[in-house]
Formats: sequence, C-alpha cells, structure tokens
Amino acid sequence: MPELPEVETSRRGIRPHILNKQVSSVEVRVSKLRWPVPDSLEYQLMGRELLAVNRRAKYLLLEFEHGTLMIHLGMSGSVRVLKEWAEPGKHDHVDISFKDKAGQVCVLRYNDPRKFGAVLWLEDVESSEQIKHLGPEPLSADFTGYYLHQQAKTRSVAIKQLIMDNKVVVGVGNIYANEALFTAGIRPTLPANKIGYARYQRLVSSIKQVLSQAIAQGGTTLKDFVGGDGKPGYFQQELQVYGRAGLACYVCGTQLEDIRMQGRSTVYCSKCQKGR
Repeated sequence: MPELPEVETSRRGIRPHILNKQVSSVEVRVSKLRWPVPDSLEYQLMGRELLAVNRRAKYLLLEFEHGTLMIHLGMSGSVRVLKEWAEPGKHDHVDISFKDKAGQVCVLRYNDPRKFGAVLWLEDVESSEQIKHLGPEPLSADFTGYYLHQQAKTRSVAIKQLIMDNKVVVGVGNIYANEALFTAGIRPTLPANKIGYARYQRLVSSIKQVLSQAIAQGGTTLKDFVGGDGKPGYFQQELQVYGRAGLACYVCGTQLEDIRMQGRSTVYCSKCQKGR
C-alpha cells in the first residue's frame, strides 16, 4: 500500500508537469472505485486552471479555484503524467488532460489494479469526512515529542497502534512504523502510556528521520508502487527490520522476530528494542 513517502513522491513527480495548466479533457473508464467517481467530474474540471498540487496524509489534493480534486491511491494505485497519445492499459481508470498556454497537452493517468483508491471532487476539503478528523502531519512543526507524549498519557494501546492512528498523526503506515520503532529502540508492543517523555522525543525524531529518508529515496516499492515518473522507489534497500523476519539484526546480530498486530506483520529486534 502506498504510504506517506510514496504519495509525497507522486506529488513531487506530477506537480511540475500539470501546475498552472488548464484541464482540456476528462475521461473516466471505470467509476466504481472505493468511492464512486462523481458523474459531475468533467463538468467541475473542464477549462479550469490547476492552482496547487498538495498532499494531506495519504491524499493527493489538486487545488482549483472552486474546489479540490482528491486522489487516494488505495492499496495499489498510482498516478503518472504521460504524453497525450499514450494508450491506456487494463487498469488505467481515469485520465485528466492538461493544456499549457502553447497548446501542449499532457495526461494525468490514474491506475489502480485493485480499485481500492478514489478520485473525488470536494468543494470544501477541510470539512470533508476524509480530512476533518486527521491528526498533524508527521514532518510538521506541530508533531513533537511533547504532543505525542500528551496523546499517549491515557492510552494503554500498543505504541505501534498509537503511531498508526491517523487521528493521532497521519501517514505513519506499517512499513515506517516498524522502521521508526526500531530506530528509536522501542518495542512495538509496549503500552503507549508506559513510555516516558524522553523516549517520545526520540521516537518523534525517528519517525521524521525515517519518513524524510524514504521520501529522498522515492518511497518503498514492494510490489505495485511507481512514482509520478513511472519509476520505482528505492527505500526498500534501506529497510532495517520490515520484511526481514528471521534474519539477523544489522546492529546486534539477534534474529528478528515477527508477530501480528492488528493483522499486520510487525518485525522487531528483542535486544535493540526494549520491552519496558
């Protein structure tokens, strides 16, 4: 599943090619995604200039004067910018064409093999059900050790579960939760309210470090993900624990353990990551 670094990589990849250009056509081949593509999409977009390409959590936000086009990549989705003559493939569900002032056209193409993503039109994105309950961005100044410690004080859930809660902080998916907890030396199963302030400072620093490194590497490609240029991400080569269950810890040599938490693979080092 594309997580925050993959969505940010996509945003940076498509932005230079479509920003400040005018929508010249909209083609919806498959409308039955996680949420149906609205019938009014062509009406809302045709002739409109794209003013900004932003991201909130795992959502791409294409900002127009009168509203926002929200794209969610779901489990296996991607967006790419292609030449206008590029033939669509089997899972290419939505095309939005953009024209510059010289008349040159490019196509923003949404591909989603599993159809778990979404392409939605929102007149007020901040009050939408997808956005209004979200916590702070993990790379923002609002996400601090103090903030996370305060959030955890009354919660006995496992720390991994806490940092994957989008109401607490957005965009820390399974891959990066595993990696950040390893870097911070915290066992994923430790109750959130049993962790002290200093360790939360370290954990927040680790989350920011891991996500920043992943973005710099173009995200993590384990199966389907490609960036806006069609290229895979390379952060999988930097993974310390995720996907390495049963192998030796790079730091101490201990065999990495794998447990299931909320149905997700959770890999950790019993020596490097303290259980108390």
